[in-house]
Amino acid sequence: MKVLITGMSGTGKSTVLHLLRLRGHRTVDTDTDTWSRWVTLPDGSTDWVWREQAITDLLGSHDGGSLFVAGCKTNQGRFYPLFDHIVLLSAPAEVLLARIAARTDNPYGKRAEERDAVLHHLTTVEPLLRATATAEIDATAPIEHVVQLLEELAEH
Repeated sequence: MKVLITGMSGTGKSTVLHLLRLRGHRTVDTDTDTWSRWVTLPDGSTDWVWREQAITDLLGSHDGGSLFVAGCKTNQGRFYPLFDHIVLLSAPAEVLLARIAARTDNPYGKRAEERDAVLHHLTTVEPLLRATATAEIDATAPIEHVVQLLEELAEH
């Protein structure tokens, strides 16, 4: 089974991946240069997107056990047919902002404009993710429960 875990910054994607990895599952966090790259858009802005060949190779070569991939990129929808489940982790704005402020392993969200972007994405991007997800998990639940739900999904 191949499961995409997606959602806004602060929903716990990296934490969930860490726990799934400790439980013996194969995991890939796409928020690295190995899996993602910056591109310049026609309007001059930049976007952090999946390296399409790397993701294609990853998903095409996986043939045993569960693979949990985490990320939230504008081009991820191209790969939905290659996943068995698309799981949206969701949480209210105040939870996301509190988690982002408290985390020490990721600098994103420390600046006011980044926090504003998180809130903007919550109202503009999350509804799109929700519309295409095969499952949604409340990320305010205890982390062990979230991991258990993901493992149960991967069994079906």
